[in-house]
Amino acid sequence: MEHPATQLPGTFHTEEDHQEELRRCLNDTSLPLDVRVAGALVRLYALPLTRIVELTDAHLHHNQGHTYLTVNRHPFVLPPKLARLIDDQLQHNGPRHHRPESPRYLLPGPHPGRPRNPLGLADTLRHHELPARAARNTAMMEALADLPPMIISDLFGIQPRTAERWATFAGGAWSDYLAARKP
Repeated sequence: MEHPATQLPGTFHTEEDHQEELRRCLNDTSLPLDVRVAGALVRLYALPLTRIVELTDAHLHHNQGHTYLTVNRHPFVLPPKLARLIDDQLQHNGPRHHRPESPRYLLPGPHPGRPRNPLGLADTLRHHELPARAARNTAMMEALADLPPMIISDLFGIQPRTAERWATFAGGAWSDYLAARKP
């Protein structure tokens, strides 16, 4: 569901905090594997948790030494560390979380053949000091610095109007972003 035009994002990370959290997701072996995978996907690709929990092994492809994740019909190359984490997560899930006739979820729920609940995942990420909303907002702003809104709309699977609103919010100098960002 799309937010009303008056409701703009208000929670962000500083660039340093965003990068530090991404480093934690990729390197901190004391974090649970599912937290590392979900946290990295949010921070790198601004994916909402509702989309992350729907990812299955069918979204992952290996070709010529690279691993690709397909989101919204667009494959993109994963960084090698994240690709290994995702492979490990899929292996870790094991047969207890999978029925042969159902998709093999990257983040399976407690019932075989069902994905994890995104609200529970958000709570888990917060518990590990990796809040998803601020990270996604920050990743979206970073993406808008490099890509036009229509590309963002297509890649991230958001409505074009939403991408335009984000681009307007981001502004050329990011003045609204800096004003809305919490210290």
